[in-house]
Amino acid sequence: MALFGNAHAIDPATAQQDYARLLGQGERVHAAYLLIRDTILFTDRRLILVDKQGITGKKTEYHSIPYRSITHFSVETAGTFDLDAELKIWISGNAVPVQKTFTKGVDIYEVQAVLTQFVTG
Repeated sequence: MALFGNAHAIDPATAQQDYARLLGQGERVHAAYLLIRDTILFTDRRLILVDKQGITGKKTEYHSIPYRSITHFSVETAGTFDLDAELKIWISGNAVPVQKTFTKGVDIYEVQAVLTQFVTG
């Protein structure tokens, strides 16, 4: 379970500057979310998962998922006792989905709308 209140949307312009080294020429960040230490970036070309690892978080894995490789996704809203929402993304060739947990600080419906825009667009 994620810690309460630590997940939130990030200004796309700030994310554009903070992660400029990861972006291709002309690639734009349209939405970004901070989840405890990890970050999810929705660009006009791909989904980027930034996974901070270890105790210090200095080691970082950057996972790039082209939207065309996403076969389907689901969201699970928060409940009365389970206050976290989840996003699951299935990538072609992988039986196990990529799974991210969001606290109440993020509107999971907004995340779904952004993903829908890029996957189906």
